[in-house]
Order: sequence, then C-alpha cells, then structure tokens
Amino acid sequence: MTRIAVLQMTSGVDPEANFATIAEAARAAAGEGAGMLFTPEMSLLLDRNRARAAAHIAAQGQTPFVPRLAALAAETGVTIAVGSMAVRHETGDKNANRSMVFAPGAGEPVTYDKIHMFDVDLAGGESWRESNAYEAGRGVVTVENTPVGRLGLTVCYDLRFPALFGALGDRACDAIAVPAAFTRPTGAAHWHVMLRARAIEAQAFVVAAAQVGHHEDGRETYGHSLVVDPWGEVLLDMGGEAAGLAFCDIDLGRIVAVRAQVPALANRREISNS
Repeated sequence: MTRIAVLQMTSGVDPEANFATIAEAARAAAGEGAGMLFTPEMSLLLDRNRARAAAHIAAQGQTPFVPRLAALAAETGVTIAVGSMAVRHETGDKNANRSMVFAPGAGEPVTYDKIHMFDVDLAGGESWRESNAYEAGRGVVTVENTPVGRLGLTVCYDLRFPALFGALGDRACDAIAVPAAFTRPTGAAHWHVMLRARAIEAQAFVVAAAQVGHHEDGRETYGHSLVVDPWGEVLLDMGGEAAGLAFCDIDLGRIVAVRAQVPALANRREISNS
C-alpha cells in the first residue's frame, strides 16, 4: 500500500498564509507516513481581483515560494504536488496556471501549465475569462518515479477534455492529478461523474485535491476532494463543507488487475475523422 495525503483548502489572498497551510500539511503528512501530498489549484493565491493579485505574482525563477516548497519537500521527505500556482509566463505578456511537483532533494520542480482555459458564462450569472490573464499550456506532462508511480498532470477545467486523459492513458500513467477550484454549480452537476469516468478511461488512480467554501475574494468553490481507483470506485471524498487534510492508502497493484480484466488501453484504436 502507498499512503497519500490530500489537502482541501480555502485559499485566500495572502500567499504567506496559504503557504503556512501547505507547510503544516506536509509535516503532518510526513508524520502519518504519507509519501506524497496533493494540493488544489491556485494553492498559494486565489484572488479574482487581478490588479491586487498581480503584486504577488512573479516569474517562476523569481518567486520565493518555489525554493521554499523545494526546501519543504527536502525537510519532510514528502513529494509535494502543488496543484497549481500563478506565475508570470516566460513570454512576459500573461501568467501561467502552473502545476509543480517537488520531489525531496530534486531542487527544481517538474511543471505543467494548464492547457484548457475556463472561459464561460454560467446560468447563475458568474462569468469567467481565464484566457484574459493566463497563457494556455501546450504540452502533456508526466512525472516519473513518484510515490504513486508515473503521475500525469492536469488542472481543473482540463477534466472536461477526455483527449488529454486519453493521452495520459496512452502513456500508461499510474495516477493522474486533477487539482481544482470548481464552482459550486458545475461541481454539483459534473465533478464526481467526470472524475470517475476519467479514472475508468485511463485505468489509473485519479487524485483530485480541491478548493472548498467561501473565499476572501468572494467566490464559492465546491470541494469534495476525491481519490478514485482505476475501476471508478471512490476511495476518499472529503465533502463540500470544510478545509482539511485527509489520507488514503492506495494499492498500485489494482492497476494491473483492472487493466487485465478490461484491456481497454491495449484495445484502443485510432478513429479517423474522414
């Protein structure tokens, strides 16, 4: 069995306070024997006021939180999958919504930039234009030799695009991270069913650390951080009310058993559009 820790957060507009929450969780994870900690999308800063948020966003090589997270992983011996944080994109024009995986002693993290931008008008009146401030990522990213094996990286709205999960399935990922800050209406409608479907399709564990509750910037997020096994069974559901840290023991041997029982990845064929 491999023990993982999942941090459900109500991140606010103060990066220092958010980092303190992650640091406390990493130390608690180490104390409980977890090899890996998963945090939600925008763990370090969740602020829809872009002018205010800009004061806290820097290039990856300039933000103090990257070396501090690397030091935290080294101190605790826990691999930390930071769901995402906002950094200035290398082009300088926009930001990147960037996942970072810090292995103990590795120094620089493995990174993935969210590919699919959340540009929507919801029936309840909420409107979001992520592409106004964020540059979309362009590459599929996996991380080798984590405590959960080969880990595929995605962020939040990526969940709605099965082609990305198909690509991660083709890479034989053992687990896929889906950190999120889902709105309450879309979460209630689609969160559980889509996460279970993606786990079944990729025949991999899905670990979805989520934001929850009422945030300082006025938004409401759905919570329900989940761990789903390759058969689609929910192993952990942290509910939609409160932030906190939870643990889940996963059996990586389950992947082999599921893929042998239903060899969907091996049987997949390319479909022509013509």
